[in-house]
Amino acid sequence: MIAIIDYGMGNLGSVQKALTFLGYESVITDSPSQALSASGLILPGVGAMAHAMQALREKKMDQVVFEYVITGRPFLGICLGMQMLFDSTEEGDGSVKGLGLLPGRVLRFSPEYGLKIPQIGWNSLVTVSDPALRKNDYVYFVHSFYCAPDRPEDVAATTQYGIEYASAVACDNILATQFHPEKSGEAGLAILNRWARRTR
Repeated sequence: MIAIIDYGMGNLGSVQKALTFLGYESVITDSPSQALSASGLILPGVGAMAHAMQALREKKMDQVVFEYVITGRPFLGICLGMQMLFDSTEEGDGSVKGLGLLPGRVLRFSPEYGLKIPQIGWNSLVTVSDPALRKNDYVYFVHSFYCAPDRPEDVAATTQYGIEYASAVACDNILATQFHPEKSGEAGLAILNRWARRTR
């Protein structure tokens, strides 16, 4: 059973529908014990990181993420769920702290490139290093901030949007995507499927 963390933010239903379509059982939960007993854990997210971190901590699901990752079982972060894995963000006054599971910061796209912010729509994966991902796959993004990992080896995929940035990261049992695989058509479903196989 794959658990999808419910902390009041994120496309929970669409993630679960995608997993169901692929033939995987899943549950949307804010129960620490249920999340910790899952074969795979997903942290989705949409919106502001400050509000998301506050909600995650209020439900004590931040500790669940730490404890789960230590077990070595598959963990997937999606969009804001990827950003929250890092140390901090430029959002707001810059004082918002993330989970700190991966070293690095979350930065705002610069308007100097003349591109629309947020990035909304389809873009391609330029480079990939995790077997769940495929180079040149077109996937769906909605974000104004991007992750800047301190360790180059944590970058699992890059995408070009004014700059080439980390659109996915991977470290040990952690995989996280800035894009939404559940909204990325066949390519996204294939990515979800390749990740979910790790839970069996």
